[in-house]
Amino acid sequence: MGKKDKETEISRTELSAQINAELEKAIDDLTLFDDDLMSKVFDGNIEAAELLLKIVLERDDIKVKRVKGQVELKSAYPGGRNIRLDIVAVDENGVQFDVEVQRNTKGSHIKRARYHQSMIDSRLLKKKQEFKSIIDTYVIFICQHDKFKANKPIYHVDKTVRETGEAFDDGAHIIYVNGKYRGKDDFGKLAHDFNCKKADNIYFKPLADGVRHFKETEEGRDAMCESFTKLADKVADERAEQTTINNIKLMMKNMKCSLEEALNALEIKGKERAIIAKQLQK
Repeated sequence: MGKKDKETEISRTELSAQINAELEKAIDDLTLFDDDLMSKVFDGNIEAAELLLKIVLERDDIKVKRVKGQVELKSAYPGGRNIRLDIVAVDENGVQFDVEVQRNTKGSHIKRARYHQSMIDSRLLKKKQEFKSIIDTYVIFICQHDKFKANKPIYHVDKTVRETGEAFDDGAHIIYVNGKYRGKDDFGKLAHDFNCKKADNIYFKPLADGVRHFKETEEGRDAMCESFTKLADKVADERAEQTTINNIKLMMKNMKCSLEEALNALEIKGKERAIIAKQLQK
């Protein structure tokens, strides 16, 4: 192996180490407000799903039959928008729950709740089945921000008949949870837990156990690494991402800076750092 080839090989080794460091840091920084971690913690986790729904609905009689993370619903129309639900749970009565985590206000727009509700409802009736047979559904947004800025732990969106003031109970429920709330009740503990990076700081055991598995065990961390790799593959063809990747390559080559320095200079934060870093391996 020539000197130049050897230097190239060392450079690749160093880059690989830097990429792995970014990936490890991204996993360490995840909380349940990151849909990648949240959907994995709840996927198939009946105990965690029941805990969450009992707190949000303020009921002790919730019995979850099944729960699945990252469920894709495709539009019935060519070119229509598909959606991917963070977690979908179904209770023993067939009631369906869509639970979404959102860090920013754009992602929790009220018309997003409407669209999610419509996509779910469109799958609940079979041919010729009467409309009155449609089961109840819940779309629940757990927001890291206070969506309605009233410092309430939870917000229920209810329909009413304007002229009479009577409830218009069509079985479609929309709920927003305030992730900034810090009361000493279960809502406050839940909001606290969703903001935690470390399992040891989480109040509720089903959530702590799930976070601990995916962040502190080899099997769990491998699963998270695989998720980041899939995300990197998904955005590989997006022009904006490719431009950023090319800029990082040029900075590292011409300015002799490290991957970390290039990412910092471009103000790339959070899990996006790991996703873009993984692209540099291609």
